[in-house]
Amino acid sequence: MEIIALIQKRAPITGEQIAEHLGVTRPTIRSDLVLLVMLGLIDAKPKVGYFIGNTIMKQKSDISVVTQRPVKAIMGIPIVLRGTATVNDAVVTMFLENVGSLIVANASGALEGIVSRKDLLKVTVGNPQASNVLLSMVMTRYPNIVTVSPDDNVHDAMHKMIMHEVDGLPVVLPIESSEGPGKVEVVGRITKTIVMKLLYDATVANNRERIDVE
Repeated sequence: MEIIALIQKRAPITGEQIAEHLGVTRPTIRSDLVLLVMLGLIDAKPKVGYFIGNTIMKQKSDISVVTQRPVKAIMGIPIVLRGTATVNDAVVTMFLENVGSLIVANASGALEGIVSRKDLLKVTVGNPQASNVLLSMVMTRYPNIVTVSPDDNVHDAMHKMIMHEVDGLPVVLPIESSEGPGKVEVVGRITKTIVMKLLYDATVANNRERIDVE
């Protein structure tokens, strides 16, 4: 991960300095830093900054192997709606499926856009009629969407999420369409939560192996 590599090179380094080097805002990487501290990969001292944790050298190789896995090995199922669905439909679906964004696709399955919690908030605040607004009016339209392919590795997906300040990415494949070239179909999704669970499971497995050896 870029964060770990940066801390290894420049420790001690503050969160603000890490964000500046990565070209993102401090709030964007706050959850990532918290996770890395919890996993023991990095440590932090008040008024000093972040530095490599005691377990990093033992776990570095395992984490590297994990993040080289293809996205298709860990991706989740995409939650898809049509552009003719309403904001109310999207809110209900997000609640029932417990997701932070929804895929908008046309009848042939081609990606048209993505609707996030932020998109819904923008249209609903101060607008009592927003529940009947169509998703095609509020979604972020493709191709203005960051995506990954099933064969991209987890590290690349993590990099895109951090650099573009998003919590998840659609996993897509190109499709032939009568609507023209450049169309893609969403076959999965990868999120920060999925990646966190992957890293957590790898760390737990590593700790168990150390305990067995000791």
